[in-house]
Amino acid sequence: MISIVCVYNNEEVLNDFLIKSLKNQSVNYELILMDNTTGNFSSAASALNKGGKKAKGKYIMFVHQDIDLESSEWLEDTEKTLDSLENLGIAGVAGIAKWDEDVTSNITHDIPPERVSERVINSPVEVQTLDECLFIIPRSVFEILKFDEAVCDDWHLYSVDYSLSIKKRGYNVYVIPSNLYHRSPGDSLSDKYEISLKKLLKKHRNNYNAIFTTMGKWVTIYPLNVQARLPWLKDKTMKLYKRIEK
Repeated sequence: MISIVCVYNNEEVLNDFLIKSLKNQSVNYELILMDNTTGNFSSAASALNKGGKKAKGKYIMFVHQDIDLESSEWLEDTEKTLDSLENLGIAGVAGIAKWDEDVTSNITHDIPPERVSERVINSPVEVQTLDECLFIIPRSVFEILKFDEAVCDDWHLYSVDYSLSIKKRGYNVYVIPSNLYHRSPGDSLSDKYEISLKKLLKKHRNNYNAIFTTMGKWVTIYPLNVQARLPWLKDKTMKLYKRIEK
Protein backbone atom coordinates (compact mmCIF):
# COMPACT_ATOMS: atom_id res chain seq x y z
CA MET A 1 0.00 0.00 0.00
CA ILE A 2 1.07 3.57 -0.69
CA SER A 3 0.63 6.25 1.96
CA ILE A 4 0.06 9.69 0.42
CA VAL A 5 1.29 12.78 2.26
CA CYS A 6 0.22 16.18 0.97
CA VAL A 7 0.73 19.60 2.52
CA TYR A 8 -1.96 21.93 1.21
CA ASN A 9 -2.73 25.63 1.52
CA ASN A 10 -5.71 25.78 -0.85
CA GLU A 11 -8.54 23.34 -0.19
CA GLU A 12 -10.30 24.08 -3.48
CA VAL A 13 -7.18 23.25 -5.51
CA LEU A 14 -6.58 20.14 -3.41
CA ASN A 15 -10.10 18.85 -4.05
CA ASP A 16 -10.12 19.74 -7.76
CA PHE A 17 -6.86 17.97 -8.50
CA LEU A 18 -5.28 15.47 -6.10
CA ILE A 19 -8.43 14.36 -4.23
CA LYS A 20 -10.47 14.09 -7.41
CA SER A 21 -7.85 11.87 -9.04
CA LEU A 22 -7.65 9.63 -5.97
CA LYS A 23 -11.37 8.88 -5.76
CA ASN A 24 -11.43 6.05 -8.30
CA GLN A 25 -8.06 4.42 -7.70
CA SER A 26 -8.06 0.65 -8.21
CA VAL A 27 -6.20 -0.08 -4.95
CA ASN A 28 -6.44 1.02 -1.35
CA TYR A 29 -4.22 3.82 -0.11
CA GLU A 30 -3.67 5.88 3.02
CA LEU A 31 -4.19 9.65 2.74
CA ILE A 32 -2.42 11.96 5.19
CA LEU A 33 -3.31 15.62 4.67
CA MET A 34 -1.29 18.35 6.36
CA ASP A 35 -3.35 21.55 6.61
CA ASN A 36 -1.20 24.64 6.05
CA THR A 37 -3.98 27.06 5.12
CA THR A 38 -3.09 29.18 8.15
CA GLY A 39 0.67 28.83 7.76
CA ASN A 40 1.23 26.40 10.61
CA PHE A 41 4.34 25.00 8.98
CA SER A 42 7.37 27.11 8.13
CA SER A 43 8.88 24.59 5.74
CA ALA A 44 8.02 21.61 3.60
CA ALA A 45 10.60 19.50 5.41
CA SER A 46 8.99 20.01 8.82
CA ALA A 47 5.47 19.35 7.50
CA LEU A 48 6.45 16.28 5.48
CA ASN A 49 8.48 14.80 8.32
CA LYS A 50 5.44 15.08 10.58
CA GLY A 51 3.16 13.56 7.95
CA GLY A 52 5.63 10.84 6.98
CA LYS A 53 5.93 9.65 10.58
CA LYS A 54 2.19 8.87 10.52
CA ALA A 55 2.42 6.68 7.41
CA LYS A 56 1.75 2.96 7.63
CA GLY A 57 2.14 1.96 3.96
CA LYS A 58 5.06 0.18 2.36
CA TYR A 59 5.78 3.36 0.37
CA ILE A 60 5.26 7.03 1.24
CA MET A 61 4.29 9.34 -1.62
CA PHE A 62 4.94 13.04 -1.01
CA VAL A 63 2.88 15.05 -3.48
CA HIS A 64 1.77 18.60 -4.25
CA GLN A 65 -1.90 19.58 -3.94
CA ASP A 66 -2.25 20.44 -7.66
CA ILE A 67 -1.35 17.02 -9.08
CA ASP A 68 -3.81 15.05 -11.22
CA LEU A 69 -2.83 11.38 -11.47
CA GLU A 70 -4.96 11.05 -14.64
CA SER A 71 -5.47 7.28 -14.29
CA SER A 72 -7.47 5.08 -11.92
CA GLU A 73 -4.63 2.53 -12.05
CA TRP A 74 -1.90 5.05 -11.27
CA LEU A 75 -1.22 3.89 -7.72
CA GLU A 76 -1.49 0.21 -8.64
CA ASP A 77 0.88 0.52 -11.59
CA THR A 78 3.31 2.67 -9.63
CA GLU A 79 3.54 0.24 -6.74
CA LYS A 80 4.36 -2.58 -9.16
CA THR A 81 7.10 -0.45 -10.68
CA LEU A 82 8.51 0.43 -7.26
CA ASP A 83 8.59 -3.25 -6.26
CA SER A 84 10.78 -3.96 -9.30
CA LEU A 85 13.44 -1.34 -8.54
CA GLU A 86 16.82 -2.42 -7.19
CA ASN A 87 18.10 -0.78 -4.01
CA LEU A 88 15.40 1.89 -4.10
CA GLY A 89 16.04 4.97 -2.00
CA ILE A 90 13.66 7.43 -3.64
CA ALA A 91 11.72 7.61 -6.92
CA GLY A 92 9.92 10.49 -8.59
CA VAL A 93 8.19 11.58 -11.76
CA ALA A 94 10.74 14.22 -12.81
CA GLY A 95 14.48 14.52 -12.26
CA ILE A 96 17.84 14.93 -13.91
CA ALA A 97 20.88 12.73 -14.26
CA LYS A 98 24.41 13.96 -13.80
CA TRP A 99 25.79 15.67 -16.92
CA ASP A 100 22.39 15.58 -18.64
CA GLU A 101 21.15 18.82 -20.14
CA ASP A 102 17.47 17.83 -20.19
CA VAL A 103 15.02 16.84 -17.48
CA THR A 104 13.88 13.21 -17.44
CA SER A 105 10.08 13.07 -17.16
CA ASN A 106 6.89 11.98 -18.90
CA ILE A 107 4.61 14.45 -17.12
CA THR A 108 2.85 17.59 -18.31
CA HIS A 109 2.51 20.87 -16.42
CA ASP A 110 1.35 24.49 -16.63
CA ILE A 111 -1.80 26.03 -18.17
CA PRO A 112 -2.36 25.00 -20.93
CA PRO A 113 -0.59 21.67 -20.36
CA GLU A 114 2.79 21.18 -21.96
CA ARG A 115 5.42 18.49 -21.66
CA VAL A 116 8.11 18.97 -19.03
CA SER A 117 10.61 17.22 -21.29
CA GLU A 118 10.78 15.89 -24.83
CA ARG A 119 12.69 12.90 -23.48
CA VAL A 120 10.04 10.17 -23.14
CA ILE A 121 11.02 7.15 -21.03
CA ASN A 122 9.46 3.68 -21.03
CA SER A 123 11.32 2.26 -18.03
CA PRO A 124 12.81 3.67 -14.81
CA VAL A 125 15.95 5.79 -15.19
CA GLU A 126 18.57 6.45 -12.53
CA VAL A 127 19.15 10.16 -11.90
CA GLN A 128 21.05 12.37 -9.47
CA THR A 129 18.14 14.40 -8.07
CA LEU A 130 14.36 14.64 -8.22
CA ASP A 131 11.80 17.42 -8.55
CA GLU A 132 9.54 18.11 -5.56
CA CYS A 133 6.12 17.80 -7.29
CA LEU A 134 5.78 14.07 -6.56
CA PHE A 135 8.26 11.56 -5.19
CA ILE A 136 8.06 8.31 -3.27
CA ILE A 137 10.25 6.86 -0.52
CA PRO A 138 10.03 3.33 0.89
CA ARG A 139 8.86 3.65 4.50
CA SER A 140 11.78 1.48 5.60
CA VAL A 141 14.15 4.06 4.07
CA PHE A 142 12.27 7.03 5.52
CA GLU A 143 12.65 5.49 8.96
CA ILE A 144 16.42 5.71 8.44
CA LEU A 145 16.58 9.20 6.93
CA LYS A 146 14.14 12.11 7.33
CA PHE A 147 14.11 15.47 5.53
CA ASP A 148 16.78 17.93 6.68
CA GLU A 149 14.85 20.73 8.39
CA ALA A 150 17.98 22.82 8.98
CA VAL A 151 19.17 22.97 5.37
CA CYS A 152 15.69 22.90 3.82
CA ASP A 153 13.98 25.45 6.05
CA ASP A 154 11.80 26.85 3.26
CA TRP A 155 9.68 25.21 0.52
CA HIS A 156 12.32 24.23 -2.02
CA LEU A 157 15.12 21.71 -2.64
CA TYR A 158 14.02 19.16 -0.04
CA SER A 159 13.79 16.31 -2.56
CA VAL A 160 17.10 17.39 -4.11
CA ASP A 161 18.77 17.27 -0.71
CA TYR A 162 17.14 13.93 0.08
CA SER A 163 18.25 12.47 -3.26
CA LEU A 164 21.86 13.48 -2.66
CA SER A 165 21.83 12.28 0.94
CA ILE A 166 20.30 8.91 0.15
CA LYS A 167 22.72 8.34 -2.74
CA LYS A 168 25.57 8.99 -0.32
CA ARG A 169 24.18 6.14 1.79
CA GLY A 170 24.35 3.79 -1.20
CA TYR A 171 20.73 3.84 -2.37
CA ASN A 172 19.51 4.52 -5.91
CA VAL A 173 17.45 7.46 -7.15
CA TYR A 174 14.98 6.87 -10.01
CA VAL A 175 12.57 8.65 -12.29
CA ILE A 176 9.69 6.30 -13.07
CA PRO A 177 7.84 6.40 -16.44
CA SER A 178 4.59 7.77 -15.06
CA ASN A 179 2.16 10.15 -16.74
CA LEU A 180 0.36 12.83 -14.73
CA TYR A 181 -0.50 16.52 -14.82
CA HIS A 182 0.95 19.21 -12.53
CA ARG A 183 -0.99 22.46 -12.78
CA SER A 184 1.94 24.61 -11.66
CA PRO A 185 4.59 25.68 -14.19
CA GLY A 186 7.11 24.50 -11.62
CA ASP A 187 9.27 27.63 -11.60
CA SER A 188 8.05 29.52 -8.54
CA LEU A 189 10.84 30.51 -6.17
CA SER A 190 10.61 32.17 -2.78
CA ASP A 191 13.01 34.80 -1.52
CA LYS A 192 14.67 32.13 0.61
CA TYR A 193 15.45 29.82 -2.32
CA GLU A 194 18.97 31.17 -2.75
CA ILE A 195 19.65 30.82 0.98
CA SER A 196 18.56 27.16 0.88
CA LEU A 197 20.66 26.58 -2.22
CA LYS A 198 23.76 27.96 -0.50
CA LYS A 199 23.18 25.59 2.41
CA LEU A 200 22.67 22.69 0.03
CA LEU A 201 25.94 23.32 -1.83
CA LYS A 202 27.85 23.64 1.45
CA LYS A 203 26.35 20.45 2.87
CA HIS A 204 27.21 18.30 -0.15
CA ARG A 205 30.45 19.83 -1.41
CA ASN A 206 32.63 17.07 0.07
CA ASN A 207 30.67 14.36 -1.77
CA TYR A 208 29.64 15.96 -5.07
CA ASN A 209 31.64 18.10 -7.50
CA ALA A 210 28.47 19.19 -9.29
CA ILE A 211 24.79 19.19 -8.40
CA PHE A 212 22.10 18.94 -11.06
CA THR A 213 18.47 19.87 -10.46
CA THR A 214 15.43 20.51 -12.65
CA MET A 215 15.91 24.23 -11.89
CA GLY A 216 19.61 24.48 -12.72
CA LYS A 217 23.08 23.09 -12.16
CA TRP A 218 25.94 24.22 -9.96
CA VAL A 219 29.46 23.26 -8.97
CA THR A 220 30.14 22.98 -5.26
CA ILE A 221 33.68 24.37 -5.24
CA TYR A 222 32.64 28.02 -5.73
CA PRO A 223 30.24 30.17 -3.68
CA LEU A 224 26.88 30.72 -5.35
CA ASN A 225 27.48 34.44 -5.88
CA VAL A 226 30.71 33.69 -7.76
CA GLN A 227 28.89 31.26 -10.07
CA ALA A 228 26.19 33.84 -10.75
CA ARG A 229 28.72 36.60 -11.44
CA LEU A 230 31.13 34.43 -13.47
CA PRO A 231 29.02 31.87 -15.35
CA TRP A 232 31.93 31.15 -17.72
CA LEU A 233 34.00 29.94 -14.75
CA LYS A 234 31.22 27.62 -13.63
CA ASP A 235 30.82 26.23 -17.17
CA LYS A 236 34.55 25.71 -17.56
CA THR A 237 34.71 23.86 -14.23
CA MET A 238 31.69 21.75 -15.20
CA LYS A 239 33.40 20.67 -18.41
CA LEU A 240 36.57 19.79 -16.50
CA TYR A 241 34.68 17.65 -13.98
CA LYS A 242 32.77 15.96 -16.78
CA ARG A 243 36.01 14.97 -18.55
CA ILE A 244 37.52 13.69 -15.31
CA GLU A 245 34.46 11.66 -14.25
CA LYS A 246 33.75 10.21 -17.68
